[in-house]
Amino acid sequence: MASTVTHTETETRRQILRAAVKRFAHSGYAAASVQQIVDDAQVSKPALYYYFQDKAGLFQALVNESHDQKLELMQSAARRGETLPDKLVEILAALFDYFSQNRELVSISLATAFAAPGEVPEGLCYQEKCERNFEFIHALMKEGLKQGELDSRFGSRELAFGFYGQANSYLMSQLLAAPYPLDRPLAELIVGLFLGGAAAKNPLKTNPNPHKRATA
Repeated sequence: MASTVTHTETETRRQILRAAVKRFAHSGYAAASVQQIVDDAQVSKPALYYYFQDKAGLFQALVNESHDQKLELMQSAARRGETLPDKLVEILAALFDYFSQNRELVSISLATAFAAPGEVPEGLCYQEKCERNFEFIHALMKEGLKQGELDSRFGSRELAFGFYGQANSYLMSQLLAAPYPLDRPLAELIVGLFLGGAAAKNPLKTNPNPHKRATA
């Protein structure tokens, strides 16, 4: 009996989250109402308040879910690769696949960083999880430098920002125009560009970053 109740409660929570992500993604946080969400989820208001304190708590849960799922995906993907290039391709391919299956949730997660006051709940917490996910990539870059897989002229944080910035830029571009499919061949191309550069000959004859920060 206990397992049945737990399953029912979990499914009810998922129904509410699925309804909320659609409302928030298409109407925005401010315009979406609790009544609309419970109507879409076909549950009662008390059921929503049982799992989430209020609309802000529901939005926070979605943002947390997006960041937590992306970290789990990146960790699992990295374990499938042997070399750093392999790991980066696996990570990008996993993120692209996650985006294709969770476009609305990813759009909410990305939009929080650029939202104007009132467009997201006051006191929304997401920076810590953003930094945590970034630090996972940063750790890979530090290990890549340690193993001699990356150019030691560059700092680990610059390398991490470069790769993670590219990944997020491609995801955001899909929300704006969807100019190309996000797939493994594109992931391989991006990693090749990141690691090899685009210049026919390397124009950087000296340290390209004289103010390079420490890798630790």
